Amino acid sequence: MYAVVKIGSEQFKVAEGDVIEANRLSDEDGKEIALDVLAYENGADVRIGTPVLKDVKVLATVKAKTQGERVIAFKARTHSQRIRGHRAQLTALSITKIQVN
Repeated sequence: MYAVVKIGSEQFKVAEGDVIEANRLSDEDGKEIALDVLAYENGADVRIGTPVLKDVKVLATVKAKTQGERVIAFKARTHSQRIRGHRAQLTALSITKIQVN
């Protein structure tokens, strides 16, 4: 059994017990949130939303705020160099339950 959820502008394929890292969320640690479900599959039971499913809920718990891997952008020209770095602010979510009504 799995579901495809949308968090911000990203989509994740999740199952119960998975831990995902989504782009920065404003929720506090330990808070349980409901996610928008785009698609659901459990054997022969396949449902696809237009755009979201109303009868399927994915519940997730906010675990921690983390930073992603460092990304380096290096540009070299004939007489100059530029180095810029970036680390994405991420939120770790633990998928606790997939509810089907």
